[in-house]
Amino acid sequence: MVKIEMVTFNNGNQAPIIGLGTWKSKANEVIEAVKNAIDVGYRHIDCSPVYDNEKEIGEALNSKFKEGIIKREDVFITSKLWCTEHSPNLVEPALKKTLSDLRLEYLDLYLIHWPMAFQEGKESFPTDANGKYLGSDVDYVDTWKAMEKLVEDGLAKNIGVSNFNSKQVERILKICKIKPVVNQVECHPYLPQVKLSEFCKSKGIIITAYSPFGSPDRSWAKPDDPQPLKDERIKKIADTYNKSVAQVIIRYQIQRGHIAIPKSVSKTRMQENLKVFDFELSEDDIKEIHTFDKKMRACAMSMAVDNEHYPFHEEF
Repeated sequence: MVKIEMVTFNNGNQAPIIGLGTWKSKANEVIEAVKNAIDVGYRHIDCSPVYDNEKEIGEALNSKFKEGIIKREDVFITSKLWCTEHSPNLVEPALKKTLSDLRLEYLDLYLIHWPMAFQEGKESFPTDANGKYLGSDVDYVDTWKAMEKLVEDGLAKNIGVSNFNSKQVERILKICKIKPVVNQVECHPYLPQVKLSEFCKSKGIIITAYSPFGSPDRSWAKPDDPQPLKDERIKKIADTYNKSVAQVIIRYQIQRGHIAIPKSVSKTRMQENLKVFDFELSEDDIKEIHTFDKKMRACAMSMAVDNEHYPFHEEF
């Protein structure tokens, strides 16, 4: 069993530096995936209600609790508040629904999934009759105040944000009683987020890197879209360490102090993704990978580009 390193948050709490991403894991696959992940040593699972698989993840966790493989305090579970539930009065009910689906009493980390609010209702991606996205003018600053109450009430041990730019993080920091511990953002060799990473570090906020491989299995990917996993320059670096491209990409995140949450449903790949603590990239390797930046966003959420809180108009 690989011993996974921990990161320490600005409040003294800790989290495993590698977690299992579950976005795009189909409900019928994710039960086995989470069980396998726990069996091979993962102790950090990243979830969201919009992934439509939290009930199944709850089933897998419950099964492992019953087997005695893990206790609740052995695992770090993250979930997120979806954009249709930013109104302060909806925040606690949204978390309670997630807790019910995951069969848990509390979350280790709860994030505001995106800074933009969507129109409230049953549709996760609400649109009008012409297919135009329906936004809401709820300000994430008001949402944050409701998030803080979750910590005070013991429903979440830590809170953070996701897909926020530096100015949006600054706005939260100006009003918060409880600082965000994490900003979870897309981060990979073609979107290395160097400036945002440095900014967050200066504020004591840890980056969680989602889609660390550039999400090659996203449904809207085009056949000729570049893929970090197929990059010959990274392969050359990997060969010098006798490691795989995937291992170098994960190590690239870890050495920057980022949490990495690669998604996989393959037990073999999960095991491979954990074998990253027995080598170290040189500083030159990390600087070189920084130069592979293509400003490539797999997750641009462009439907909400006109929302006043859309994050990617800013450079970082």
